[in-house]
Amino acid sequence: MEASENAVKVALHIRPLICDERRQGEYWLETLKMRAGRILLLLLCLNVITFGVIADSPTCPASDLGSGCGDSDEWEGEFFPGIPKIKYEGPSTKNPLAFKWYNADEEILGKKMKDWMRFSVAFWHTFRGTGGDPFGAPTKNWPWEDGTNSVAMAKRRMRANFEFINKLGVDRWCFHDRDIAPDGKTLEESNKNLDEVVALAKDLQGTKIRPLWGTAQLFLHPRYMHGGATSPEIGVYAYAAAQVKKAIEVTHYLGGENYVFWGGREGYQSLLNTDMGRELDHLARFLEAAVAYKKKIGYNGTLLIEPKPQEPTKHQYDWDAATSANFLRKYGLIGEFKLNIECNHATLSGHSCYHELETARLNGLLGNVDANTGDPQTGWDTDQFLTDIAEATLVMQSVVKNGGIAPGGFNFDAKLRRESTDVEDLFIAHISGMDTLARGLRNVAKLVEDGSLPDLVRKRYKSFDTEVGALIEAGKADFEYLEKKAIEWGEPTVPSAKQELAEMLFQSVL
Repeated sequence: MEASENAVKVALHIRPLICDERRQGEYWLETLKMRAGRILLLLLCLNVITFGVIADSPTCPASDLGSGCGDSDEWEGEFFPGIPKIKYEGPSTKNPLAFKWYNADEEILGKKMKDWMRFSVAFWHTFRGTGGDPFGAPTKNWPWEDGTNSVAMAKRRMRANFEFINKLGVDRWCFHDRDIAPDGKTLEESNKNLDEVVALAKDLQGTKIRPLWGTAQLFLHPRYMHGGATSPEIGVYAYAAAQVKKAIEVTHYLGGENYVFWGGREGYQSLLNTDMGRELDHLARFLEAAVAYKKKIGYNGTLLIEPKPQEPTKHQYDWDAATSANFLRKYGLIGEFKLNIECNHATLSGHSCYHELETARLNGLLGNVDANTGDPQTGWDTDQFLTDIAEATLVMQSVVKNGGIAPGGFNFDAKLRRESTDVEDLFIAHISGMDTLARGLRNVAKLVEDGSLPDLVRKRYKSFDTEVGALIEAGKADFEYLEKKAIEWGEPTVPSAKQELAEMLFQSVL
């Protein structure tokens, strides 16, 4: 009994100790859990901070475009990895990333090829072209794009632009203001965005690269649905003037050699609701103001008008080269502007590119060429790269007759086909276009050296290389005098035009 009582006493004595130890164990366990939780929370916070730092990193690797990458204009590595600087390898090369016919420093007809051509990359087609059309969504998703139209993204595109230019081996580029920098909520914000991107472009240009031309985009925004300079709303007219003023300023700042006016919305859809005379007068006043401002700020670049007959409007006021020349003469602007001839626009107006170039040249207005072509089976502006050797030869024939087109040049206002989606396709397309025009120049040199075709043309007009012909061309032969000659000479003998021979001689150099 005593033993049992002692055992009970021991048990009663030990139980509090055990319970106390259990409480202490539980206490320490809870303490460890709390400390572990705090450590876990600390690690989680560090992880968040680290992720934030990575997201705000100034570089964007090509293999990973995370959601934070759009916050930076920087880029890690090359935009066009694996694409070397394009070199001339000659006609026998099978390398698609090499020139076969364009040898920049080779002299042809007294000038280096690069001085005849003065090639330029169009920023809008090359870096803003998506492949979308009225029937389908965009097909191009370049690695550097993040899906935004932010200023940071615009600056990243600008870096890609200059890497492309340097690898292609050209030293000129062209731009619309709203293609290189996003529209803001106000004109002031838009100008601020443009200034930021242009500052980067100026730095990236260095001393060798400059814009062939700049321009203002007065056709995309809904405010310009009735036109800019020809809008019936005075507020739009003023806004367009302000936008052009800024675009001329930045073109001047970047060293641009020309400034272009393309009036995609300067026309009409119906004459029933249009005062055409008043709109043409307004357009002339707008261009006069541009001339005045250009001179005021000391910009010496050439002002260019780019004719196009229609699309997007039903009728565009600068329909073709002849219409544009007449407009300039009527309003006393003939000495202030030249023309930027686009080959695809020529065919839309019912002419050949050669016709438009010759019309501009003969009027002393050939200032620049937007090098592209259209598809003969379609009736709209397809903006394809020029690859037709015969057409390129005719184009270069006009340029050679003009003695060159400096300070203008050849701008590739051309885009990849919707189905061409590889980055290297951008290079292949430009190489092909440059080689085509270079081959055209070489063909013109053959025609000049052979002399048969120029001689055929000269012989067609040899009857005017006479005393009477000289009087006619000097404006000194009146109708009475010519009547006497007609009676004296009798029925004239009319020689063959030899068109087939002319075509044979032309084709022989292709």
